[in-house]
Amino acid sequence: MTRKEKSNGHKTETPDVSHIRNVEVTHETSDINVRGVLWFVLVLTIATIAVSVGMWRLFMYYAAQEAKEPGPGPMALSKQERLPPEPRLQSAPGFAITLEDGKRVNLERSIPQAEFRELRKQWEENLNTGLKDSSGNVVGIPINQAIDKVVSGEGLPSRAKGAAGKLEDYAITMPTAASSGRETEKKLQ
Repeated sequence: MTRKEKSNGHKTETPDVSHIRNVEVTHETSDINVRGVLWFVLVLTIATIAVSVGMWRLFMYYAAQEAKEPGPGPMALSKQERLPPEPRLQSAPGFAITLEDGKRVNLERSIPQAEFRELRKQWEENLNTGLKDSSGNVVGIPINQAIDKVVSGEGLPSRAKGAAGKLEDYAITMPTAASSGRETEKKLQ
C-alpha cells in the first residue's frame, strides 16, 4: 500500500490532468467582472466615508447653533413650576418633597420608595407628638394619649344622659297619599 492510498483503497489526492487539453473549455469571461466589483467596493467605501463626514459636520453645526441660542426668557416657567400640582401621587425619582415644617427633601437620585419613606417618617412623628399648625403649636393630641384618654373612663363625647324622649319625637313627617301631598302625617320609620 502506498502513501497516497488510505487503508480502504481510496486515493486522497487529485490525479494529474494537465496533459488533457480541450480547446473549447477556457476561462469564462461572462462569470464575473472583477474590475466592476472592485470599482463598486471602492465607490461604496468612498460614499460611506463622505456620508459619515457629512453627518459629523451636521452634528457639529447643530451643536454650535444650540450654543448660540439664548436661554429661556424671564417669563418662562422654572423646572419646579412645570411640575403637576400637589398631591403628586406617583412616587418616582426626579421629585423633591416639601415637608410640613418647610424642610425640602431632594429625591433626585433616590429609589422610588424614598418619597413614601420620607412621608411615612412625617406621619409617624405626627402620630407620636400630635399634629402641629404652621406656627408649631400642637393642635391635636398624640394617638397614644387619645387611646389612654378613651380607655381611662372619660370615654367619647356623647349625648347628655337623661330621660329619653317619646318615640313620636323621632317620627318623620310624610305627605299622605290620600291628600296628594297637601297634608302631612308623622310616621315612624
